[in-house]
Amino acid sequence: MADVPVALTIAGSDPSGGAGLQADLKAFHRHGAYGMSVVTLLTVQNTLRVSAVEVLDPGLVVAQLDAVLEDIPPAAAKTGALGNAAVIAAVAERVRRCSFPLVVDPVMVSKHGMALIADDAVRTLVDRLLPHAAMVTPNLAEASRLAGFEVRGAEGMERAARAIAGMGPRHVLVKGGHLEGDAMDLLLSDGRVTCHAAPRIESTHTHGTGCVLSASVTARLARGESVPEAVAGAKAFVRGAIATSPRLGHGQGPVNLFAKGAE
Repeated sequence: MADVPVALTIAGSDPSGGAGLQADLKAFHRHGAYGMSVVTLLTVQNTLRVSAVEVLDPGLVVAQLDAVLEDIPPAAAKTGALGNAAVIAAVAERVRRCSFPLVVDPVMVSKHGMALIADDAVRTLVDRLLPHAAMVTPNLAEASRLAGFEVRGAEGMERAARAIAGMGPRHVLVKGGHLEGDAMDLLLSDGRVTCHAAPRIESTHTHGTGCVLSASVTARLARGESVPEAVAGAKAFVRGAIATSPRLGHGQGPVNLFAKGAE
């Protein structure tokens, strides 16, 4: 076990287990990585709603981060919901000294529409965290907010990806799950564009798909895969996870974290 890949998530907690750091840890494990977590915020949520969000003190977030970095350095890490500018700035200050690849999932709104980042924090995310990210994985709404214009089709996705890459990250994955027609994600990797398109799976059980995708990419990077390999493998896994959802809960249920395709 000495060579087991180690992955770290810096994210919010979802007590229902379908998203956030709980989903990240499950995805890490499913992809053969030892998972560690730093909690940034607490939510009160289930598959039906998010009813409360409490962001932790930045000092406590940094103390968690320092503890794991001191003892078990990860081979790759990701961020999820960070909550506010103070937490983003504190995390950015720590990760800028680290050599592992950082995947930033710029979580801004929950699946149920609850804001998971303060309005004034987006500028801090762009100025302080993105310059230290190897990869960013925004959905269409997040890409629109980061790039400063509404992103709709493939042309807009590429334009947004290039704008976000100009903020520091070498790799940008714009997730087009809310587009009409086939599901399509666009990867800009070292200046090269690759489109991942597939027939849409009609399902209401998609809670946590963004978390699972970015966590799966992170685990695969920790295993030593290249970014294009990690994205392709993670995409295939998430597609299978949606198709075989366990149909838990009475609302937008979680995907199947036991799905095949993580090997």
